[in-house]
Amino acid sequence: MGTKRAEISDIIARYGKVQNLISYVNAETLKAKHREMPKDKASGVDKMTWEEYDKNLDQNVEALLARMKQFSYRPQPARRVYIPKANGKLRPLGIPCYEDKLVAAVMADILNEVYESIFLDTSYGFRPNKSCHDAVRELNRLIGSCKVSYVLEADIKGFFDNVDQKQLMEFIARDTDDKNFSRYITRFLKSGIMEDGEYRRRAEEWLKQVRKREPRMFAHWALYGNF
Repeated sequence: MGTKRAEISDIIARYGKVQNLISYVNAETLKAKHREMPKDKASGVDKMTWEEYDKNLDQNVEALLARMKQFSYRPQPARRVYIPKANGKLRPLGIPCYEDKLVAAVMADILNEVYESIFLDTSYGFRPNKSCHDAVRELNRLIGSCKVSYVLEADIKGFFDNVDQKQLMEFIARDTDDKNFSRYITRFLKSGIMEDGEYRRRAEEWLKQVRKREPRMFAHWALYGNF
């Protein structure tokens, strides 16, 4: 997706907004992302594994794109499981269906390119050629060379449990102009979870999956999105 990423960055630089993002969700990007996906991850409610999907990759991707073009593709609920935490409590996890995971990963790559080009230089988290060590070095430089009275450390508690979907989509619309791409983001947000055979309509599962792949995007939203 290297060439496509350069195209997106160039469009953002020239026009401020990028259109037709959904065109980057294509056979080339989906197959490339499939090859990058871990092969040993647990399956979702459809029981589809990497190996099974790979057996008929061309046909699977072709059928997926046909459904996306017809707008009949709808992400399935994520399978809810729990894993133990160090404090003895349980952490809930959502395991998406493989095809949903694949589409979400490609869309996350696209959104990443949109927002990477407009990040501030002072944003260090999860960015190419930047690290927490770079942030610490810059902080040390500022403290040593400037008059600093306070250093503020902040965290957002329960972001995925409380995110406002309408406001989130409005924020994405500031930098993108593709209703079809936004439509699929909305469908992911509303795909919900399946726990003990019961469907629950919750948005945070897709957000968590995208955050795992492109956490810098969420860092930007949190800092500059006026949530």
